[in-house]
Amino acid sequence: MKSVLLLVLSFCSYRTGGSRVWGDRYFNRSSPGGLQLDLDLDLDLDLDLDLDLSVVFRRVDPRFLSVTIDSSLAAQERFMLLLGSQKIKFLAEALSPAFLRFGGTRQDFMVFTPQRSRQEQQKVELAADESCDAMQLPWWLEQQLKQDWVQQQQILMTEELQRKYHRIQFSELTVDLLHSFSICAGFDLIFGLNALLRTSDNSWNSSNARTLLQYCESRRYSMSWELGNEPNSYEKKAGIRVDGYQLGLDFTRLRKIMSESTLYRDTGLYGPDVGQPRDHRTDIMKGFLQSGAKAIDACTWHHYYVNGRDTSLEDFLDPDVLDSLALKINEVLEMIKLESPGKSMWLGETSSAYGGGAVGLSDTFVAGFMWLDKLGLGAKLGLDVVMRQVLVGSGSYHLIDEDLNPLPDYWLSVLYKRLVGPEVLKIQAFSNFGRSKRVRVYLHCANKKSYSSGAVVLISMNLSKKPARISLPALASSSTVDAFVLQSDQPGEEGLYSRWVKLNGAVLKLVDDKTFPDLGGVRLPPAEHLQLPAYSLAFFVLVDAKAAACR
Repeated sequence: MKSVLLLVLSFCSYRTGGSRVWGDRYFNRSSPGGLQLDLDLDLDLDLDLDLDLSVVFRRVDPRFLSVTIDSSLAAQERFMLLLGSQKIKFLAEALSPAFLRFGGTRQDFMVFTPQRSRQEQQKVELAADESCDAMQLPWWLEQQLKQDWVQQQQILMTEELQRKYHRIQFSELTVDLLHSFSICAGFDLIFGLNALLRTSDNSWNSSNARTLLQYCESRRYSMSWELGNEPNSYEKKAGIRVDGYQLGLDFTRLRKIMSESTLYRDTGLYGPDVGQPRDHRTDIMKGFLQSGAKAIDACTWHHYYVNGRDTSLEDFLDPDVLDSLALKINEVLEMIKLESPGKSMWLGETSSAYGGGAVGLSDTFVAGFMWLDKLGLGAKLGLDVVMRQVLVGSGSYHLIDEDLNPLPDYWLSVLYKRLVGPEVLKIQAFSNFGRSKRVRVYLHCANKKSYSSGAVVLISMNLSKKPARISLPALASSSTVDAFVLQSDQPGEEGLYSRWVKLNGAVLKLVDDKTFPDLGGVRLPPAEHLQLPAYSLAFFVLVDAKAAACR
């Protein structure tokens, strides 16, 4: 009897909250009388997987998961100094490689206004020679800016609700800080230009953009460009209507200006950053592609699932809401195929809920289901880059909070970067009732910086209040597994509102401003099944899968 007990204990793999996964069994630690098998499994949550490890289905950009900084941060330029925070730089660096898009509603009210004399500029050039570690924001100034930013957000939100925007003047300081931050974090900067500067015949007035490009070229700043943000809303924001065809001509003009620069002639230009295509927004996209497709390197559009002002917890867990993304991706993809076949498609700005996010939802654990599913589904259906709104800034969909601490979606993003490679593989999941919607799975080659050739990663999420069981096919069940299971720090539905997340049972917190907690997985022995706790997100790395597609 003693030897049998030791044999059973040897298969104990890891703990997650109040439960353990032992081999291919799901046990409940808190049940009366000790450990017992939890048989309360929903049949719809018992899945069989069909995997194809032989070929790459499609490949996304290595910077697939990218981030934004909203231009509202520059509404008062002093807040741009927050990018000098060593803590923000440290947190950002873990998300590289990535694009950093600087844009948003207020980019179309921003005017570049140089303020430095030649002597002042020389001082800046000398300071720029210092290393990233040497350029630190004083602690007292960081604290003051964080306090003031709370009030500034209220002002910005009031402007947003009233649709009353004022012209913003920004100087060399904004550009210098953005570029320095991007370089130190390992990001590729994309700067959004103002498209609402118009001439009498309603074409784009490019004079201010020329001034900005000339400054950036004089500093040898490597960066890419966009022109305008959500042109479908120009009439509401500024009483100006710009159709898609004219917008395409504006982009063509910007591309010509870039071609005259030795530094920017071959750099990226992206657009039109139209809001989620529907009604006349579809017409804007079509018209733009007809006249401006040749000017851009990727076609960008924005996507949010719900309105942040009237959404609910149920929406964040609704499979039909998550599936709505597929309809939009396919709609845009068809337009691109028709007007500009082969053109890359990006989400130039995206998160859970528009209107600044949903307070108490977009910044909590439950937001991770929308975020991870968007990454999985988007990579599968044709997106090459997904830019998360926002890394830091106004609203409630940020990855880093007002006190510069990481939120649950930040930790999810870091694990995605570490574990998931750009190669998308084919996978299908079936339950007794057909394809499951509450348990969602995607498959990629594992990141080759973290795992040896041939390893694959199963991206999994369980939107149900009950645990799920995933049955692996024979070609995968013989592999050892590194498990990275994310759950709220609180049990049940209440935990979905939490701002804290556990990885394999341990709450994730920074050790200090420059040190991560342990983000390692737990090694599981080969088994026919994987267990996915209720309301959980997981990355299961099949270490010994020996996938031909990933070699």
